Amino acid sequence: MTVVASGYERRKNELYETERWVTSAFCRHFPVYGINMWEPAAGNHLIVKELEAKGAIVTTSDIETYDVGHDFLFDFLSDREDYEVFDGIFTNPPFGKGNRMAVSFAEKALQRCGGLVGLVLTAKFDSGSSRRHLFRDNPRFAAKIVLTDRISWTLDGITGTEDHAIYVWTERPRLPRQPVILYAGRRDAAQGEAA
Repeated sequence: MTVVASGYERRKNELYETERWVTSAFCRHFPVYGINMWEPAAGNHLIVKELEAKGAIVTTSDIETYDVGHDFLFDFLSDREDYEVFDGIFTNPPFGKGNRMAVSFAEKALQRCGGLVGLVLTAKFDSGSSRRHLFRDNPRFAAKIVLTDRISWTLDGITGTEDHAIYVWTERPRLPRQPVILYAGRRDAAQGEAA
């Protein structure tokens, strides 16, 4: 598999906004109504707005305030333990070089939340042998939602070259059920709105 550079300029703190249809796709398969959710890389709250529209009670944090204020500032990758425990986490974490920050973010999310965890990551993220502890060997890993449309990180309809998926872990061990692969795109998310 060849990896092609996205062509996006690097942004401070890797602030790349997530189109709302992505969160809608997650909520279509994993309803969040009434769940206390944490968005720990909240950016300008595009994910938050969609989670709230689906009935979640959302608390926001990030390492910095951008255009929208957060409930609290928090470096999710730190060893801080002064945070509230939530029923779920959904976010588009920073990837970092070689996806190393994303791996750390996934590990921290699973440590900090025993409930529903959803992360927007590259579509091949689960392929690395060094990530078996997150996927193959992790009884909480429940699903991969393959996004059949590319995300416009600049919110102008221009997409990058990388495909993405939402990886989902649940509160209960999956065995004997194996993780599932689901598919979602812009139109699927819109159809979910009509349903």
